[in-house]
Amino acid sequence: MIRHLVLLKLNEGVGRDEPRVVAGAKAFQELGGTIPELEFWECAWNITDRPIAYDFAINSAVADQDALKRYLEHPAHQAAAGQWREFATWVIADYEF
Repeated sequence: MIRHLVLLKLNEGVGRDEPRVVAGAKAFQELGGTIPELEFWECAWNITDRPIAYDFAINSAVADQDALKRYLEHPAHQAAAGQWREFATWVIADYEF
């Protein structure tokens, strides 16, 4: 199994309540039931107010490298990630467990 972690940080001046951000969060929330390669999916807004914290987190799992590649290339994932590119930056980690 591969764990795929993503932490997203809104760009300076971008608020969680902006329509494009709300739409981006909804797009990610819906991926769990859309992409068959996802064996585990959760995402949510950060609940702490620390300066080093990121704003939104995704925690997911896929079976193997091939499944991860299919997930990343899936049109629904590409569309959701494309929305976030407009207003956020992120870091990722993929590891086997």
